[in-house]
Amino acid sequence: MSYLIKEMCEEERPRERFKKYGAESLSNEELLSILMRTGTKAKSVRELSFDLLKTIKINDFNKLNYKYLKSIKGVGEVKAMTIICAIEFGKRVLNNKKIIKIRDSDDIFDLVKEDLCYEIQEKFMAIFLDTRKNVLDKKIIFVGSVNGGNVVPRDAFREAVRCNASSMIILHNHPGGSLKPSNDDIFLTKEFIKLGRMMEIPITDHIIVTNAGYYSIRLNFPDLFIAI
Repeated sequence: MSYLIKEMCEEERPRERFKKYGAESLSNEELLSILMRTGTKAKSVRELSFDLLKTIKINDFNKLNYKYLKSIKGVGEVKAMTIICAIEFGKRVLNNKKIIKIRDSDDIFDLVKEDLCYEIQEKFMAIFLDTRKNVLDKKIIFVGSVNGGNVVPRDAFREAVRCNASSMIILHNHPGGSLKPSNDDIFLTKEFIKLGRMMEIPITDHIIVTNAGYYSIRLNFPDLFIAI
């Protein structure tokens, strides 16, 4: 039998437990219930949360994408959007708790692998650094086919100016798994380097990411970063 939240004993309701004991006392199912707010005609929100956690392991929630989540019966657009935004906000809070310093390409990959490795669409991202190579911010700049005609460099540099960046790293993923840069990838790298010199916000690397690893264009084409 399906029970609505309002039919539960008051002290057992997730929101009441939250008010009385705090978020840390809630189960994963209860936290998810609060985020989703309502169930369906066939299932209460608690049952829907329970079923979702059976379908998706808690450790896999950070790999979820909106399109897949909204396709699950009972979830839909609004619930999927709320869950994805809650996960993203949590990631940003955790990232801002500590100063992240970029020392080499491995550090770059560690910083973005959760953002790019498991995506089914190409995404173009920028990481903004201060003078000490500490990360000021990172941001998805473009979603779609990454080439010189689609990605607009000024969008990335606008964000770099906003956070007062001293340098920038650009990245994108190859969902197909190939780590080999295309001609478009090389062209785009050159365009960013040229504009970076004009703006005095140098591009320090262009990283291609897949679920198998990464490819540094700087390490493999060092002459691009010396002079064009």
